[in-house]
Amino acid sequence: MEFKENLAVPSEIGQRISGLSNSATLHRKPRAYLVWGVADADHSVVGTHFDPYVTKGKGNEDLIPWLHRLLDPAPAMTLHEGQVGGKRVLVLEVQAASHAPVKFNGEEYIRVGSYTKKLRANVTLNGQLWRALDATPYELQLASDPMTPEELLSKIDYASYYSLQGWQVPATDDVLEQMVNHSLITDEDTGRFAVTNLGALLFAQDLRDFPYIERKAARVIKYRGQSKVSAEREVEGRRGYATGFVGLVDFVNDALPRSERIDKALREQVHAYPVSAVRELIANALVHQDLSMTGAGPLIEIYDNRLEITNPGEPLVDPVMFINAAPRSRNEKLATMLRRCGICEERGSGWDRIGFEIEFNQLPAPEVRVSASHTVVTIYGPKVVKDMTPEERVRAVYLHACLRHVMGDQVTNKTLRERFRMPESKTSTVSVYIREALEANLIAPHDPSASRQKMRYVPFWAKDTTEGI
Repeated sequence: MEFKENLAVPSEIGQRISGLSNSATLHRKPRAYLVWGVADADHSVVGTHFDPYVTKGKGNEDLIPWLHRLLDPAPAMTLHEGQVGGKRVLVLEVQAASHAPVKFNGEEYIRVGSYTKKLRANVTLNGQLWRALDATPYELQLASDPMTPEELLSKIDYASYYSLQGWQVPATDDVLEQMVNHSLITDEDTGRFAVTNLGALLFAQDLRDFPYIERKAARVIKYRGQSKVSAEREVEGRRGYATGFVGLVDFVNDALPRSERIDKALREQVHAYPVSAVRELIANALVHQDLSMTGAGPLIEIYDNRLEITNPGEPLVDPVMFINAAPRSRNEKLATMLRRCGICEERGSGWDRIGFEIEFNQLPAPEVRVSASHTVVTIYGPKVVKDMTPEERVRAVYLHACLRHVMGDQVTNKTLRERFRMPESKTSTVSVYIREALEANLIAPHDPSASRQKMRYVPFWAKDTTEGI
């Protein structure tokens, strides 16, 4: 907290905002305060004549937009004006820095005692600040300024917070207390409440109410054809991930192509892509994205022949190990709350379920690409094995091996024929598919000494584990 009587020099105000924001993070405080109308020496209330709405920045630009333009990244700021003992006092609330130190006009500042100094001049404080920035999870950083309970409950869908967990909505005070306990909001010293990134991401009525995270909204684009040339429709999610999850999944499934099935002489339209697999893939994209990447959120793209789901960040697990891998979560609090809401699991079974659904519905195995700090998962529409590319066949054989291993079994020529719905007369053809996967080093013989007729296969990593034991 810094006290000034009539500080009106624009550059000094900007430097102090930078210093206060960075110092708040350094001392693990959610915000700092710049106060006009209080003497710095003895903290007596003296009043102020400073008017931020009249004061101009350089170039005769209004002060407030000028400050926002030169602060990078600009922290959230709220200005309060009131009377204390008949004397005018202004209080500027400044949000603590997140992700990176706040700069003013290209320079980072920090509070040292009662002085504002350049951060680069103090190597020790610079290191401590970066450690403090790294120690605060994105989920616990603040997405809003402090607000009254009434304002907060109008912006957060607290009813879905309870209904998704199977609870009844209690009295307002209990609602606020429980959301504080789950780190969805913070209880400020002023009697107001601020929404954390976790609370806004999951339960926002409208993500546009939270400018710092609105770019994290999921986007859905449906294209006409098999390329990005012609976008038929584009929709951006507005509600929080938990609040809007069912609507998002339903929208995607409704936009996906359908296939025709004849049952008892009647034709009916059915989903070409398994609904539960689509649901799991969307949930994975929300949970495992790298939230620290600014200006990016999950992207769902629908083409005539495939579905692509992109999320910011590279996976923590090698994509070839997605099935049966030990669960690892980049966003632990987000994953925990989504699990409580019945949207995802934290035991690593999501990809197992996706794989089983893909095989059962005769789709090619999913393709996972990691590029430019993003992860892209692609699933294609139904395709018989003779129409698959060699790469698709190899992925399908490997996926089959992973799923058999999860069940405590191995791949045989017979199980692979059943997977591809091929007759016994195609035994030699299936042997070619197995050889392709062996040459790609994705599967290995379970017992190399077994006869050709009794040969069984496992994923390459399962064989390595067995030999290591």
